[in-house]
Amino acid sequence: MAADLERILIDRDRIAVRVAELSRTIEDDLEAMAASRGGELELVFLPVMTGAMIFVADLIRCLPRRLRIHPITASSYPGKATRSIGAVTVSGVPADLTGRDVLLVDDILDSGRTLSVLQSAIQGQRPRSLRTCVLLRKDVARAAEADCDYVGFDIPDAFVVGYGLDHDGLHRNLPDIGILRTDAR
Repeated sequence: MAADLERILIDRDRIAVRVAELSRTIEDDLEAMAASRGGELELVFLPVMTGAMIFVADLIRCLPRRLRIHPITASSYPGKATRSIGAVTVSGVPADLTGRDVLLVDDILDSGRTLSVLQSAIQGQRPRSLRTCVLLRKDVARAAEADCDYVGFDIPDAFVVGYGLDHDGLHRNLPDIGILRTDAR
C-alpha cells in the first residue's frame, strides 16, 4: 500500500509532535474557559468518522480531562471519487448538546462544505461553545465558510491518504500522510 504513494507529505513523527502540541493548546483553552466560569468543564467530543478516527484516538489520549465522545458521520466523497460532489450527508449529531461545550474534530478541511454543514447542525442544538479542530487544511478556495480553531497542518491541494484518510476505503492504516499516486486512484 505504501507503494501507492507518490511521496510522504507528513511523516508519523511530525504527526505525533503536532498532535501533542494541539492537545496542549486545546487543554489550555479549555482550562481558561473553565476558570472564567469558575468551575469544571466537561467536553463533548464529536469526531467525524471514519477519517478522523486515528487522529481522534491520538488526540484524546493527550487530553487529561473528562470528556464524552459521540462519533458522527459526514460524507461528500462517494466511492472512488477524489473530489467532493458538493452534497453533504450527515448523521449522528446528538440531540442533547444544549448548554454543552463541544469540540468538533475532522480529518481535513478542503471545500468547507462538510464542516459548514456540521457546524450549522451542531449550532442548531445551542451548545454553550463550539470549537473545531482539523488535522489538515488544504490550500484551496473554499466553497463554504468554515471556521477552524485548531489546525494540525496546512497542506497543498493534493489527494492525501494515511493516518485515517482513505481512497475508496483503503490506506487508512498507513502511519504517515502521503500523496496518492494518480495511477493508484
